[in-house]
Amino acid sequence: MAGVAGVAVAIVGAGLGVAAAADNAVPTVNCPTVADKLGAVPAQAQAEIARNLQLLNTQIQEANARIVNTQGQGGANFIQNAILGPLKDKRFATINRMETAIGRTIAKPDLNAEGLSTCTLNTNGGGNAAPEPSQVPEASVSSGAAGAAGVPTVACPDVVINVAIPAQAAAEIDRNLALLQTQINEANARIVNTQGQGGANFIQNAILGPLEDKRFATINRMETAIGRNAAKPDLNAEGLAPCGLNEAGAGAGGNDGGAAEEPTAAPTTAPAGNGNNGGGNNNAGGVNDGTGTVNCPDVVINVAIPAQAQAEIDRNLALLQTQINEANARIAGSAGQGGANFIQNAILGPLEDKRFATINRMETAIGRNAAKPDLNAEGLAPCSLNS
Repeated sequence: MAGVAGVAVAIVGAGLGVAAAADNAVPTVNCPTVADKLGAVPAQAQAEIARNLQLLNTQIQEANARIVNTQGQGGANFIQNAILGPLKDKRFATINRMETAIGRTIAKPDLNAEGLSTCTLNTNGGGNAAPEPSQVPEASVSSGAAGAAGVPTVACPDVVINVAIPAQAAAEIDRNLALLQTQINEANARIVNTQGQGGANFIQNAILGPLEDKRFATINRMETAIGRNAAKPDLNAEGLAPCGLNEAGAGAGGNDGGAAEEPTAAPTTAPAGNGNNGGGNNNAGGVNDGTGTVNCPDVVINVAIPAQAQAEIDRNLALLQTQINEANARIAGSAGQGGANFIQNAILGPLEDKRFATINRMETAIGRNAAKPDLNAEGLAPCSLNS
């Protein structure tokens, strides 16, 4: 489209005019720019931000192509309903992903996704098909950096897991240990960015207090993750959640004021027969003698979980285990009932449906604030029987 001769660049409304069509009489979409609203982008988020800026350009180009290819279709509101409306939804999700990407390392920005997602029309065409730049603004705040000399930094006690971690919980433990460090980084960034604000208790009330709540919830999630497949430990969430201050800004956190990197969990194998797998040899399921247990594949989430989705993910992971427990109880409580296919038809079949719906809910929960993952609901939903 950039090669079309005789096309004038138009600057319209809130953003640059977008993408010339083959004929100036064909409208093109006009979207507000996003890159110039980003501010500081941490190094860890640079690649993801660049991908999403390019995606914003791609969405504009696809919308312009659709306008060209659907001329004469629909009524007066066709472009608004069939092109601009869906484009707004795509842009809203993309801008939200950029907020989340930046927020993993420093304070999550508000990029005004609601306002920047709405596009209008250049009724006479013209413009630039790619208003977003390929270069991403560099970070002005490093992850977990203390900032200027003398600026305080948070000092949090290390969270040490001194119990065996079941293999099924290792990935979730790793994610939450990383989250504890991210929370420290965000608190330090907020201290730097809010110097001079509030009164004497501003840092305590606006930064350390919320940080304590986040740490308490994160440590509790780790206790719950281990407790799904072993005895639930007491990691002392009440004692380890509060953080103090390194008044001289000696470092990014930790008991001694130095850099506080939470340790990475070393996975250990859960005892046989504990949790989803139930123990024993797989069996297709058949006559119910009341002694079998269901054998379900573990649901492993191998993508980053947005903070907004964490509670919902935890609830659904717990629900998967509850569904297994209920199925096992039904096997024991219905011994001698039905024919050869009773367990398959009355227990394993409904369990598969429940698991499929639960895994799908987790995909949707993550997809509200990040790219929606494929957790393989189809493959992980069916369970067999340990006879």
